[in-house]
Amino acid sequence: MPRRNNTRRSEEPRPLSGALAAQRVESASDGDWYVRNVTGSQAGKVYRCPGCDHEIRPGVAHVVAWSADDRTGVEDRRHWHRACWDARGRRGPTARRW
Repeated sequence: MPRRNNTRRSEEPRPLSGALAAQRVESASDGDWYVRNVTGSQAGKVYRCPGCDHEIRPGVAHVVAWSADDRTGVEDRRHWHRACWDARGRRGPTARRW
């Protein structure tokens, strides 16, 4: 019979993989942002980049960003291609595919 794990899980949202030291604040014309690099080995899910509306496939390095100005939660984090994140101030919004 397998052993049962009786440890309690924290109700706090779990931070993204990686050390908190990898998190930084970037300031731009659209405000202050917490930004964290995600390596290809840490990227295990498919995300949709808000900059280009293309998928970020598992194994692709990218960044995660969320507003430093607001007290937003984990659900407000967005995964971006690095190039899309760097170019967000130079281009307009992308039409969202439905």
